[in-house]
Amino acid sequence: MKGCIALLLFAGATLLAGQACAEIYTWTDAQGRVHFGDKPADNDRAQAVNVRINTFESVSYESLGKGVPEPTARGGKVVMYATQWCGVCKKARRYFNDNNIPFTEYDIDNDPKARKRFEELEGKGVPVIVVGKRRMNGFSAEGFERIYR
Repeated sequence: MKGCIALLLFAGATLLAGQACAEIYTWTDAQGRVHFGDKPADNDRAQAVNVRINTFESVSYESLGKGVPEPTARGGKVVMYATQWCGVCKKARRYFNDNNIPFTEYDIDNDPKARKRFEELEGKGVPVIVVGKRRMNGFSAEGFERIYR
C-alpha cells in the first residue's frame, strides 16, 4: 500500500513539474501586433522565447573595481539595484525597512540610467547591493551586516 501511495505522489509531482516548465511563445498577428503566450496561435508562426530569470541563488561579495565610481545614495550609504519581480529584492527591501536602514533603490527594468550603471558594475543578477566600495550579489541579513557595519 505504501508503495502505491509513493508511486501516486511521484506521478503527481512529475505532472506538476511539467506544468511549471511551460514554454512561452511570441508571434505577430496580421495587423503587426506582437503577442506573447503559453500557447501559440494556430495560424501564426510562433517562436519559443528563451526566458532567463536573473536573480541570485546564493550570496557573493566583491569590492568595486578600480575606476568604478561608488553609486550615489540618497539619504544613506546603501544602494540596491533591483527589480519589482525579484523575491530576493523584496526580502532585502523588507529587511532595510524593518531595521530602519536608509537605502536608495534603482529599478533596472524601468530606469535606463540605472540599467546602464548596473551594467557598468557588470551586474549578472539582482539584487546587487553596494555599501561604499563593498558589493553584495544577492541578499542575506547576516551577509549584509558584514558589509554594512
